[in-house]
Amino acid sequence: MTKLVTPKQVAQAIGVSESSLKRWCDKGLLATIRTAGGHRRLALDEVFQFLRRSEQELVRPELLGLPSNTGRGEIVLTRAREQIRDALVAGDEDKCRRIVLDLYLAGQTVCEICDRVLAEAFHEIGDHWECGEVSVYRERRACEIGSRLLHELRSSMPSPSADAPQAIGGTMHSDPYRLPTAMIEVVLRELGWQATSLGAELPTSTFVEALNDTKPKLLWLTVSSIETPAKFVEEYAEIHRVADEVGAVVVVGGRALNSEIRQQMVYSAFCDNLRHLATFVDTLQAGVGQQKN
Repeated sequence: MTKLVTPKQVAQAIGVSESSLKRWCDKGLLATIRTAGGHRRLALDEVFQFLRRSEQELVRPELLGLPSNTGRGEIVLTRAREQIRDALVAGDEDKCRRIVLDLYLAGQTVCEICDRVLAEAFHEIGDHWECGEVSVYRERRACEIGSRLLHELRSSMPSPSADAPQAIGGTMHSDPYRLPTAMIEVVLRELGWQATSLGAELPTSTFVEALNDTKPKLLWLTVSSIETPAKFVEEYAEIHRVADEVGAVVVVGGRALNSEIRQQMVYSAFCDNLRHLATFVDTLQAGVGQQKN
C-alpha cells in the first residue's frame, strides 16, 4: 500500500502553511484521500509527483520519512553514478536513497536513473569484485541496498491505470541476478504498464504457468548467467512458444546472451539497455494505437 501522510506533514516538509496546502488540494493540484473519519490524507507518491512538476522544495524531508537534505543536492547523472557507487560499497544506504530521490525529484526519468546511475554503478562494483578489489560481503550488501532503492522508487511513482497493458518477466533458473529484472519493472511502470517482476531463478514451468494465467502483452527475460547453453536454448524455446500462443511479445537482454546463443533464439527485441527497451515499448504502443484507429 502507498504510504499516507497528513497535510500538516507535507506543509511543514515543503515550508508552506497548512491552509495554502489545503487550497492546492481543493484546486486539484494535489489529490487527496479521505479517511473513514473524514480526515484528509495525501499519498506519498502523489506528493512526489507534485514536487516534480512544481517549484516547491523540500525543507524538512525527514517529516516524510526521507533522508535529510533530500531535494537540495546539486545532482548530475555522472557525478551521481560515482557518488552512489562509493556509497553502495560503503553500505551508506541513506546517502544512496538521497541520491536516487534527488534525481527523481529533479525530473530525471526512472529509465535514466536506472541506466546511467544504478546499472553503471553496479557494473563497476561487479568489475571491482571480480578483480578482488571489493569483498564479497560488500558486493552482496550493495545488491540488497539496490533492491530496496528500486522498491522505494517504485513506491514513489503513480500507479498504472487499471486498463494499462500487462507485462511480466524475470530470470530463468541458474540465473540469480535480481536487479536487472527489478529495474525493468520500474521502467515499464513509468511508461504506463502494469509490470510485475516474477523474480529470479524461475523454472520454465513457472513461466509457462504465469503466461497462461496472466496472458500479458509483453514478457521480458534478463539473462546474466547461463549454466548450459543448449539446455537454455531448449527451455527458452518452450517459453517463447507459449508466449506466442497467448499473444505476448518477448523482449530479452543481458550480458550472457552472446551472438552465438542469440542466433538460436526467436524474440521480438533484444535490448542492450533500458533506453532500448523504452524505445521498443514506445514503438509497440504506437502500433497498438494505430490498430485502434
